[in-house]
Amino acid sequence: MIGYYVHHHGSGHLHRAVAVASQLGLPVTGLSSLERPADWHGDWVKLAWDTGDRTAADVTAGGRLHWAPIRHDGLRSRMAQVSAWIARSRPELMVCDVSVEVTVLARLHGIPVVGVVLPGDRGDAAHTLGFDVCAELVAMWPTEADGMVQRLRPADASRLRCLGGLSRFPVRPTQPRRAGRKRVTVLLGAGGDAPDARGWESARAQTPDWDWTVLGREMGSWTEHPYEAVCDADVVVTHAGQNAIAEVAAARRPAVVIPSARPHDEQIATAAVLREPQWPALVEMTFPLMGWSRRLDEVAAFDPAGWERWTDGRAAGRFCDVVRDAVTTRPAQTA
Repeated sequence: MIGYYVHHHGSGHLHRAVAVASQLGLPVTGLSSLERPADWHGDWVKLAWDTGDRTAADVTAGGRLHWAPIRHDGLRSRMAQVSAWIARSRPELMVCDVSVEVTVLARLHGIPVVGVVLPGDRGDAAHTLGFDVCAELVAMWPTEADGMVQRLRPADASRLRCLGGLSRFPVRPTQPRRAGRKRVTVLLGAGGDAPDARGWESARAQTPDWDWTVLGREMGSWTEHPYEAVCDADVVVTHAGQNAIAEVAAARRPAVVIPSARPHDEQIATAAVLREPQWPALVEMTFPLMGWSRRLDEVAAFDPAGWERWTDGRAAGRFCDVVRDAVTTRPAQTA
């Protein structure tokens, strides 16, 4: 039995978990505050929410954790649920994507942990603790994407397995632009912080030769399956979330990338790497108010074949290999 902890912010962690669990070939139980997804085939433990208390005290335990507020009923219930599941199911391993607190809790129960490393500044004491207790560390970008993590200790960097961008959708062969009116698809994601409707209406007004499809929960046009709209676009405008970039790369579409504000500068770090000329993306660190016609024409001319090095369609399989190896590995005895 494998446990797979899924962080509740946004939708990328959940999409990644479903893709990995569906290929693993081992029983997997998901643990998350999110609802069980329809395409999840194993058991699912719906965890109590531990958020929402802005008056909580000592939430970082003196800087060693990220969220462990004192006397918080939700946190207490959540951790008790994880412990009870471990005692009941006796898992061989826990995948944690991502929580230092759940990582440490699982390891305190004697369960090895495969930890997912996210982009950004991960040199704080809490991340260091989490990395220390993990049996394996994996990242969802290619080795060529140098600079995705800042302040990662050399020892952790040397054992970090960069698996490539993991898309829940299949890789599409690179194709030339089709005839007809030009199309742009906007991916706003599920994590908030997107420009409001007026910004997109202004961009649309500046580009009368382009047809726009804007996908985002705040815009009332959210879809769980945006791949068709992405593949149909001449240019994709997207935030810099890991899954969004992986799926744009899988569709082999050139992109305008506008990072959203996230903890630890996660998307800013990704956007900085995507500025390298090998990637078919134009990075704008803030939402541009003007110049959309020139911008879209410029990006449409990029060669999307550059995404082949970011997402090759095999990242989920490599993730599964890491998990299977960690299950069968028995650590050496220590005195």
